[in-house]
Amino acid sequence: MERWDSLQKIRSIANYQFGRGVGEALLPKNVTIKFSKTTGKIRFIYLGNDLLATLRARDGMLALSLSGARRLLRTFPHPRFRVVVKDDVVDFIKKGRNVFAKHVIEADTEIRPLEEVIVTDTNDEVIAVGRALLTGREMLVFKRGVAVRVRRGLKEETP
Repeated sequence: MERWDSLQKIRSIANYQFGRGVGEALLPKNVTIKFSKTTGKIRFIYLGNDLLATLRARDGMLALSLSGARRLLRTFPHPRFRVVVKDDVVDFIKKGRNVFAKHVIEADTEIRPLEEVIVTDTNDEVIAVGRALLTGREMLVFKRGVAVRVRRGLKEETP
């Protein structure tokens, strides 16, 4: 597949997954696309040395990295894509622990279950990325249960 075709494909996926305009904001022209050696399909998207996202083979959607999440937050206004947690649980979530509904103090009401979300602290700093298990509204109302299954926490990346 030609590079331009690959870029258009992953931008289209980003637009479908996150909304119109996200493809170009998340994936500028100078990204590097890495392909799987076994299947030849798109696997990783880098900007310089920073991994922005992985194209999941399971469902063909993007899994954001912490760098990709930061890029989205700089581009889109609060509270889009965000789940904001209480300050007293930030360190646990940075270590990769899941976000429980009782710890959510703010969430994008457009979030749907199984969507990629960005977990932030009260200063809007990225602390983790993961998949929502509840809607944004449910995260705010429920007092029990896991709201976000965290895939990567900030402290997991740094030794």
